Amino acid sequence: MTHPESSRRSLLKLGAAALPALALGAALPTTARAATATPAAAPAVTPSGVQLRMPAEDGRHVRTFMAWPALSSVWGRSLSGVRGDIARVAHQISRYEPVVVLARPEQAADARYGCGYGASYDITVLEIANDDLWIRDFGPTFVTGPGAIAGVDTNFNGWGKRGTSYDQPYANDAAAAATLLAEYGVDRVRASFTGEGGSLETDGEGTLLATVSSLVNGNRNPGRSQAQVEQAVRSALGIDKVIWVPGLAGQDITDCHIDCLARFIAPGRVMLDQPGPGTDARWVAVYDATKKALRSATDAQGRPLAITELPGPDRRLIRGTGKEFLSSYTNYYTANGAVFVPQFGDDHSDGTAYAVLQAAYPGRDIVQIDIDNIADGGGGIHCSTQSQPVVPPAVR
Repeated sequence: MTHPESSRRSLLKLGAAALPALALGAALPTTARAATATPAAAPAVTPSGVQLRMPAEDGRHVRTFMAWPALSSVWGRSLSGVRGDIARVAHQISRYEPVVVLARPEQAADARYGCGYGASYDITVLEIANDDLWIRDFGPTFVTGPGAIAGVDTNFNGWGKRGTSYDQPYANDAAAAATLLAEYGVDRVRASFTGEGGSLETDGEGTLLATVSSLVNGNRNPGRSQAQVEQAVRSALGIDKVIWVPGLAGQDITDCHIDCLARFIAPGRVMLDQPGPGTDARWVAVYDATKKALRSATDAQGRPLAITELPGPDRRLIRGTGKEFLSSYTNYYTANGAVFVPQFGDDHSDGTAYAVLQAAYPGRDIVQIDIDNIADGGGGIHCSTQSQPVVPPAVR
């Protein structure tokens, strides 16, 4: 497994005076009204006291959000190819659920053309300024409860990489969550921690997986202990228990996000990325430490975790050759009726990944997609998508 993201992502001033919480639009039922911006460590609840919780990704979605990569200064000559990959992913997902692609107003026409405007795709291009494609990290993380939904803004700060080789413009990305929630009339909850959606993996029943390296890190949450970060995460997302794995700081732009490493298949069941041949020894050590932590962990309900390993490809056989190429099948995305996973050109490993995922998600289509340009920038399908979940029925 390689985990880096070289080409992704300078200066953000989204302080305490960031956009206020937004009331729900008239088009949504009053029962869907959710929490407004909350003080530090206060749990997200509706005005009627309904607790909001981050749901599992494999629940039903209203839509998938994506973003049109904007900057040639970030992607260079790869920009056209990356946009092609984004369009390809959007097309495939739109077969199963609506897709909304954020794009800068001056690039919206190109995005519509690239995404097949007027064709038989359920894809909408929404004119919201952005910098890059990694909407998993800068977009809202949704929380739901009976009859209610809100979007948690996790204070995106460019992965804390200002002044490093990974530094890139992100001010538009940092503001996009608030703007997007306003567009859809969903209340915004401002988290009391700094992080990204790719650092948060939940079973939907109160258990969260996270790496220490990406959240308990001075580049996101300076001066805060692991216990303090955990309390903030639990409060914002309605989490009962955090299972921490060590991760690895400083070796990729994300400081080892969990979504390339371990994912919940279902409550009590975890998919673990197993490094393929040719993987750097540092990432093999991350895998070993993660497996050890998961084996000794129990979830919020007291259940031990059943681990399914998802073998990575042979890095000597894949199409991607860059040092930062993310060859993780575990960075897959679950949508309505399907699982979307990369394929890398190692036919044996691509086939194994298909079989493992089909066994893990027997009721869904497994859709394999070439995303070599995105992967060469250190990301994957999960990194480039964010789901808006269906609101659970109100309790009567």
